[in-house]
Amino acid sequence: MCDNNEKIIIESNKLNLYYGDNHALKDISFRIPSNRITALIGPSGCGKSTFLKTLNRMNDLVPGVKIEGQVMYNGEDIYSKAVDVTRLRRQIGMVFQKANPFPMSIYDNIAYGPRTHGVRNRAKLDEIVERSLRDAAIWEEVKDRLNKSALGLSGGQQQRICIARALAVEPDVLLMDESTSALDPISTSKIEELAMDLKSRYTVIMVTHNMQQALRISDYTAFFLLGELVEYGDTQTMFSKPTDKRTEDYITGRFG
Repeated sequence: MCDNNEKIIIESNKLNLYYGDNHALKDISFRIPSNRITALIGPSGCGKSTFLKTLNRMNDLVPGVKIEGQVMYNGEDIYSKAVDVTRLRRQIGMVFQKANPFPMSIYDNIAYGPRTHGVRNRAKLDEIVERSLRDAAIWEEVKDRLNKSALGLSGGQQQRICIARALAVEPDVLLMDESTSALDPISTSKIEELAMDLKSRYTVIMVTHNMQQALRISDYTAFFLLGELVEYGDTQTMFSKPTDKRTEDYITGRFG
């Protein structure tokens, strides 16, 4: 569990999610601290990506979805009717498994979000683009080709462009849904280093299938199985002394 002194940014309370008759998340309750990396692990289809997408209401876009319980973000229930979903997704950004830059220039990819939110001043946009690319550790690689298509970059570079695009609207939280699973080891390493650097300014919540990645870079780990949260706590403790036999079996490779 979280250290009592840590600021809690997101808390789920008895969260249940149904896709039609499929009960995909079952009574999920835990607290995610600010400015830490929290890893969500578990076998395919266990609910970890579904849970991640409840945090910025991406599941609202799925037909037939029903959600019960609460997800609190800075003390406010994000499923309240009063919540502005567009604003919520600005505060809780997301980077997907497959890099998905827009078919436009690198500059326009990063400026897209700020422009959507009303930023028109070119000097201000220039500043946001440079800052976001620097924060995503890719400025030096692309600063001389900002007007070239983002689709001409390598997979690892495209993923960092997508991270920069998410950071450009100044979120509090960055959700990463298996953001390195399609990348080579060198690109994966760069994004892991980037995530560790970003946590001084952002809260990072990441779904990963890679046990070693969770162990290397996360502060806390949540283990999901068949839609349930089996165990949650400090990563080093969970990997060295799991309290549930199912967690031990998964992280030692006995199943999954």
